[in-house]
Amino acid sequence: MSEPRWLNVSGSGGELKALTWGRPGAPIALCLHGFPDTPYGWRKIASRLVDGGWRLVAPFMRGYAPSSIPTDGSYHIGALMDDALKVRAAAGGTEHDVVIGHDWGAMAAAGLAAMPDSPFDKAVIMSVPPAAAFRPLGRVADRGRLARELPHQLLRSWYLLYFQLPWLPEHSASWVVPLLWRRWSPAYRADEDLRHVDAAIGTPEGWRAALGPYRAMVRNSRPPVRYAELHRHWMEAPKLPTLYLHGRDDGCAAPAFAHWTQRVLPAGSSLAIIDHAGHFLQLEQPYEVAESVLAFVGSPG
Repeated sequence: MSEPRWLNVSGSGGELKALTWGRPGAPIALCLHGFPDTPYGWRKIASRLVDGGWRLVAPFMRGYAPSSIPTDGSYHIGALMDDALKVRAAAGGTEHDVVIGHDWGAMAAAGLAAMPDSPFDKAVIMSVPPAAAFRPLGRVADRGRLARELPHQLLRSWYLLYFQLPWLPEHSASWVVPLLWRRWSPAYRADEDLRHVDAAIGTPEGWRAALGPYRAMVRNSRPPVRYAELHRHWMEAPKLPTLYLHGRDDGCAAPAFAHWTQRVLPAGSSLAIIDHAGHFLQLEQPYEVAESVLAFVGSPG
């Protein structure tokens, strides 16, 4: 497949850069990456989705070079949603676009799928369940089963609290990033991806930006007014038909949480656990992921 083209976008907090594969003017599959990853993480499914009639547009998350460090300092999910909408508009959005998100991109995609006036037809969410699956916690179904899962998950999620510490996390990129890739996708050789990640967040400024979403979420800070309306949607249940995909060997979030995810997906949705895949399932099992996505979103005609 040919090399991706570049798209330059003016966002609310600075300049955004995106990779694009496929025919200009075709319906858009807006692909949102997570941590610690880049838009190149979509490269292995790009050709199949393009053959299916889609144009992939994959922005670098704010703070991930060559996108700029956000001038407003916001790393809230509402800000990520706002960036996604601006990228879609700049790319020439159509009436048939879909959003595909992984990790932090999954949380942004869940918010975009929960918007009452979402510009997307369908959503695909990977590896991170919608927050609505566990809210309100006191009324979640099968609470005993969930309680048995949580201790192990807390151990998996040690980095959430580690990233809140002063000074130390800022000096940990060199070992944290490869460690997380090994633990999250233990059977995958990530050498090429780690090079892309280093180019995107290998500077001190870029690494601090990469920590930003974790700090904004855990500290529950208030988003800037311009993002507040969008931000509230990420904790709501999706309204769009949604495909949820999770790797069976995911070392970041247990696939058992799919049990609660399916309860909050609307009519027309689907869910699948991908065998022989960890957290970065679109890289580990690209054929199966691409076919699952195409079976759900169809060809744009």
